[in-house]
Amino acid sequence: MQRELDRMRPEIPPGTLIMLVLKTLSRGPLHGYGIAKRIREMSDDVLHVEEGSLYPALQRMLMKGWVTADWVQAGPKRRARVYRLTRAGRKQLAAEVSEFSLVFAAIARVVQPA
Repeated sequence: MQRELDRMRPEIPPGTLIMLVLKTLSRGPLHGYGIAKRIREMSDDVLHVEEGSLYPALQRMLMKGWVTADWVQAGPKRRARVYRLTRAGRKQLAAEVSEFSLVFAAIARVVQPA
């Protein structure tokens, strides 16, 4: 049953994960699980970000200077890595949203009925 539900769930379009993560972090700092949860909630449970995609993307964003990360206590014996958007990340987010909007509008024109 779960496998069937997973098959029916639409995938995050290629190239949009970075934009979704940056947009999510623009609302405030979060740890990885919180980012995935917020994206799922904001998309009304349509978009599910897998750990295998999220953490490599966060690592790339760290290396590019779009986010920073700090370890914080998340319980008596647990720490969590909290990510924050940088000024460069805000600039990248604007570029990503602009490009996405352009592509989305073009796709919409193609798929509209004649």
